[in-house]
Amino acid sequence: MDILIALILLAVFLIVLNQSSLMTITYAVKVSDIAGLGKTTVGFSLLAFSTSLPELSVAFTSAFTGEARVSVGNVIGSNIVNISLIVGLAALIMGRRHPHKINVIPSFAREELKSVYFGLFISSIIPLSLLFIVQASWIIGLILIVVFVVYTYKLSKIRIPSENRNNVPEGEKMKLKRYVLFTLAGIFGVIISASFLVESAVAIAEFAGVPRILIGATIIAFGTSLPELTLDLRSFLKGHPALAFGDIVGSSFVNTTLILGITLFVPVLFGTPLTMDMIVFQNLVIFSLITNLFFWYFLSTGSIGLKEGLVFLFIYILFLATTLGAINLSP
Repeated sequence: MDILIALILLAVFLIVLNQSSLMTITYAVKVSDIAGLGKTTVGFSLLAFSTSLPELSVAFTSAFTGEARVSVGNVIGSNIVNISLIVGLAALIMGRRHPHKINVIPSFAREELKSVYFGLFISSIIPLSLLFIVQASWIIGLILIVVFVVYTYKLSKIRIPSENRNNVPEGEKMKLKRYVLFTLAGIFGVIISASFLVESAVAIAEFAGVPRILIGATIIAFGTSLPELTLDLRSFLKGHPALAFGDIVGSSFVNTTLILGITLFVPVLFGTPLTMDMIVFQNLVIFSLITNLFFWYFLSTGSIGLKEGLVFLFIYILFLATTLGAINLSP
């Protein structure tokens, strides 16, 4: 790719990314109000599944090419980025913009808070359990897919009590399907523009002489989390933190159940069952567990502000430094 074209595409798709994320949030809030679903629930299901499509595409590609380790590493790494980087940046930005009101935790409904804690529990316990099991097979993959399907179905049945809902005009209620389509269109725009942004950034990095292995560990790994980063930071800034928290934790849940399940299960359908040695992911699992435990603790105290944001950003920087160090030490 010519460097000038890469720079132009970078600028164009930054604008597209910005507008698509704004469109997504606007219509996701409308879907939440009309359907009687909490914003956390919409984030946990609709947004989380959609923004996890880059990880899903990596999972299918890895299953066909026999590079399942790439998908597993991407899943666990994305979970670390989703919490440490996104929540950390949100707390830092909100803390600087509103120094007298820096807590980014919304007032969760009881059922929504349950979903957040359950999503965190699943995204923590599954990688840790696989580390102890050591060998993960297609049976584990099938179980993970079942967990995703059952809990998503259960979540779709939860509604906010009528007395706590926003008043929605009758005319708006007739537009629910249209708003869902607009939300999905916005997410599609986010994912496509994020993909082109990554390609442009890779072309610019190669022109600057950055090694390809470093590009893969930074730009591409960061790129699969760009949809969550864009949507969730915008959600925080627009005053919809419940939507952002739902997407962050929901994406971790989707990654750990559906996408990890597909990575382990799909190869057996093509007669090439695999058994994954999880010990090689020990460093990632430990960082994921640390990140989730800090997140769990901050949620239980009811406060994520400037100090907590700095803690998350420190974890992310430490994770990045450790990962890049491991790459540089590898033969």
